[in-house]
Amino acid sequence: MREDIKLLDYRLMTINDYEEVYDLWIKCGNGLNNKDDSREGIEKYLKRNPSTSYVAVLDGNVVGCILCGHDGRRGIIQHTCVSSDCRRMGIGKQLVDLAIDALLREGINKVLLVAFKKNEGGNAFWESQGFTLREDLNYRNKALVEMIRIDPEYVK
Repeated sequence: MREDIKLLDYRLMTINDYEEVYDLWIKCGNGLNNKDDSREGIEKYLKRNPSTSYVAVLDGNVVGCILCGHDGRRGIIQHTCVSSDCRRMGIGKQLVDLAIDALLREGINKVLLVAFKKNEGGNAFWESQGFTLREDLNYRNKALVEMIRIDPEYVK
């Protein structure tokens, strides 16, 4: 077998992927915090949503991920990213397709996501995947415990 051939695989995300996925989130500038995105927070999320989050693995290394789940009524896509050196290879699209197929298998009919306004590349990607911008809504949140944000002021 040729050594320059790279093996790309997609599989369900597990807590064993946490360190690699977290490093990828940091490199991609995903908006994180020290509670929800801690190992314990992600483990709880994956236990509640065991069949809807995926990783892309290239030559044994995680190069893409999509954190996806649902509340029984609506799906939500979070923390989706692909390593900068692996973009434009269809990895993001495949991750989205896998997550959406998983949601459909679980009877979920609609999915939402939140993207930083300044993330032009990300917003263009989501639009290319058929996600529309809702200008009739205001997104609001309230922290129930003190959290430390681990994200850049603006995503490029």
